[in-house]
Amino acid sequence: MDMRRLGKTGLSIAPIVFGGNVFGWTADEKTSFDILDAFFDAGLNTIDTADVYSAWVPGNKGGDSEEIIGKWLKRGKVSRDKAVIITKVGSDMGQGKTLKESYILKAVEDSLRRLRTDYIDLYLSHWPDENTPYEETLGAFAKLKQQGKIRAIGCSNLDAAQLRASFDAAETSGAPRYDVIQPEYNLYERASFEGPLADLCVKEDIGVITYFSLAAGFLSGKYRTKADTEGRAREGRVAQYLDDKGLRILAALDKVAVETGAKPAEIALAWLLRKKGVTAPIASATSLSQLESLTRSATLALSGDAMALLDKAGA
Repeated sequence: MDMRRLGKTGLSIAPIVFGGNVFGWTADEKTSFDILDAFFDAGLNTIDTADVYSAWVPGNKGGDSEEIIGKWLKRGKVSRDKAVIITKVGSDMGQGKTLKESYILKAVEDSLRRLRTDYIDLYLSHWPDENTPYEETLGAFAKLKQQGKIRAIGCSNLDAAQLRASFDAAETSGAPRYDVIQPEYNLYERASFEGPLADLCVKEDIGVITYFSLAAGFLSGKYRTKADTEGRAREGRVAQYLDDKGLRILAALDKVAVETGAKPAEIALAWLLRKKGVTAPIASATSLSQLESLTRSATLALSGDAMALLDKAGA
């Protein structure tokens, strides 16, 4: 599996990052272990999670995904230095969204304990926090880097102006800057990344790991009508894509699928891998067959005509 350089972090990651939000939600512990084993057996190496995953599930408290990953790491089938672990801080774990230094320094200890590891490869601020200066947040991350508890830092959900402001704060304070960003980006939702944010990431050599890469599963092609979404875990989110634009995208994916023999989800991920500035998309699986499909997307080559067709459909 060809690895991709993740900005200036010094980390190298495979072209597909596994989305750990499903652990403790739509994948139980045994299924999660089986999927992670197969994921690494396939030559992939990076897992994305967050402290808040999956607090939205009745009976869960947050940290559930990290705990499952930690138990899996403890088994030792994959040595710790072969796995790139990404987690995030700042979501509401009962205290509201915050990126204050005191909170980050406490939250990282909780994540390390749940993950059963001494360090986090990539630690991200999950959401913007207008009540906390970037200097304070970046200063907290600087302390954690100095202590060896995190290797690299990044952010999620910042727009171009916010990311630029964080760079300015890092420069004036002497703190490390964000070297990675996680934006929402897929064939349907393009406006929040394409344009100023993508241009800034390319200019500043920022690693880009996209989330909702399959639009909550919509781009797998299995949701064609509202009836298809009923009773599904992602029902509310998927239903929003069932409009004229969404159906145009599915039609384009179907056409490319006939030409390539690939599945719609594989094509949607391969499209992302060819987009300017993107390092790797995040995608999840809850079965080994789904995981095999994700793995194929990492090496799927799309023609220029296929890219143009998909670009036009989702414009």
